[in-house]
Amino acid sequence: MATALDRIQSAIAQNKILIFMKGNRNFPQCGFSAATVAVFDELGAPYETIDVLSDPEVRDQVKAYSNWPTIPQVYIGGKFVGGCDIVRELYESGELRQMVKSATGAAA
Repeated sequence: MATALDRIQSAIAQNKILIFMKGNRNFPQCGFSAATVAVFDELGAPYETIDVLSDPEVRDQVKAYSNWPTIPQVYIGGKFVGGCDIVRELYESGELRQMVKSATGAAA
């Protein structure tokens, strides 16, 4: 069976935009997770989510992997971007749209 670290690395590699969050895109379990998915929904960006509440090992390991203490965590194009506040700042500045476009090849 794959370790939590293996599952994290595989998920990041397989998804152009990935959000480790509490809950899922349809049912966020915290306000920060809800705000983060709302930004990507607003952009119309294709993204996947992983519910860290359903896998405590992933919840712990993703924090170590990114060296970031909080959830949600956003990865775009295989690179760690940050959490809710950073995503919102990047969205407001227009940078997030460019990051999404670069990662997906689609207009966002």
